[in-house]
Amino acid sequence: MKAQALHGHLDALLLAVLEQGALHGYAIIEALRARSDGSLDLPTGTIYPALRRLERAGHVASTWSTVSGRERRTYQLTDSGRRALAGERAGWREFQLTVGRFLDPGSPPTPA
Repeated sequence: MKAQALHGHLDALLLAVLEQGALHGYAIIEALRARSDGSLDLPTGTIYPALRRLERAGHVASTWSTVSGRERRTYQLTDSGRRALAGERAGWREFQLTVGRFLDPGSPPTPA
């Protein structure tokens, strides 16, 4: 799946991954890949700018640490990020329901 197909959803995916606990950047990429069965194989050039954007918004906090002599930035969901994720999930459910009325032939009709 290409990064452009995720436009508007990447932040929610990153917040959902971090809901499980703090991770460094590459581990976030690996978690996206694993949870999507390989469909989301996104480059660092897509992930890191999104993480910085989430950090500026106050949804993610980061800390630097040294592991085996290498510097790593670890990202963690903030309370604001948890609230944002709840909002993203509600929006996703509404989007899925609405679009499903058109694209899913088994969807129940809209009540009159």
